[in-house]
Amino acid sequence: MKYLDEYRDPVLARRLLDELRTTATRPWRIMEVCGGQTHTLVRQGIDELLPAGMRMIHGPGCPVCVTPLETLDRAMAIAARPGVTLTSFGDMLRVPGTDTDLLSLRARGADVRVVYAPMDAVRLAADHPDREVVFLAVGFETTAPANATAVLHAARLGLANFSMLVSHVLVPPAMTALLDDPDCEVQAFLAAGHVCAVMGWTEYEPIAARHGVPIVVTGFEPLDLLEGILMAVRQLEAGRAEVENQYVRAVRRSGNTAAQDAVRQVFQVTDRAWRGIGELPGSGLELAERYRRFDAARRFDVGGLRPVEDAACIAGAILTGAKLPTDCAAYGTRCTPRHPLGAPMVSSEGTCAAFHAAGRTPARSTP
Repeated sequence: MKYLDEYRDPVLARRLLDELRTTATRPWRIMEVCGGQTHTLVRQGIDELLPAGMRMIHGPGCPVCVTPLETLDRAMAIAARPGVTLTSFGDMLRVPGTDTDLLSLRARGADVRVVYAPMDAVRLAADHPDREVVFLAVGFETTAPANATAVLHAARLGLANFSMLVSHVLVPPAMTALLDDPDCEVQAFLAAGHVCAVMGWTEYEPIAARHGVPIVVTGFEPLDLLEGILMAVRQLEAGRAEVENQYVRAVRRSGNTAAQDAVRQVFQVTDRAWRGIGELPGSGLELAERYRRFDAARRFDVGGLRPVEDAACIAGAILTGAKLPTDCAAYGTRCTPRHPLGAPMVSSEGTCAAFHAAGRTPARSTP
């Protein structure tokens, strides 16, 4: 295949669905980890076309959604200071904190800017030495190399007015935490292809072996996902638990070693709180000691923060796949993309946003 529309061919999709129906003998439960995959599954209605009883469980694969509330409150406290320019990707501006969001803060006069890459923030700092430029660095392993490169470049330039508020999270510890939960229903995973393009899949092999779950590295187009589901079901039916790669056009087992080297140079593993889920050991990245001078959390003392989640939001249950967005009493009423209560309704990778965009209602939710 050479062109994008070939990965959306309805004839091939029907063949894969037919093969899936003849292969599956049980109502398997498969989790896709990536929010981008969730949007494809829901937008294309794939989750509703699966064999009877088979269910896709939507996992915590939205980096915006799992960014801790305390980090957002800290970002807003920093942004409110005179002389500070806070930069971020666009999705982060509308994620609700305890009292407000970054977009509202900007409307009240704070210098909050959307950037398209962390290097844009480095250039801002170089061009405006009179201002403190802070980049809100969120994401999974996918965005970590670019953020590491930005720190390395700022160090080479000797910038004293650039810093990062780091909230990186890691996929394998989250998968392990889900599987360690005695109530976990996940029997197989679709791993995020873009994460594995960076990190490879060796980290997943011990998880598959220890927990007896198939893990299939999968792309993001409809045919990618259908083939990934079929590969997972074939393993389940055969009693195998291995890591397989559907996304052969982009992922190698070893990943991108140059990107991994940059990440290891700039960051170190740490415990990280996930919004709505709680703290997971070894599930995040923080700046290594030699680069701590770029740590915005250390540079700006914002005092004691008291983050408070909206009581009506069930984001935690949605992010772990325990509930669907349509199970939430606030979904589509108090909580909409224009007036979100929680991050999953804001982000372009959020499960609630995917359901809302597809017009899903409680009556149409997946059983």
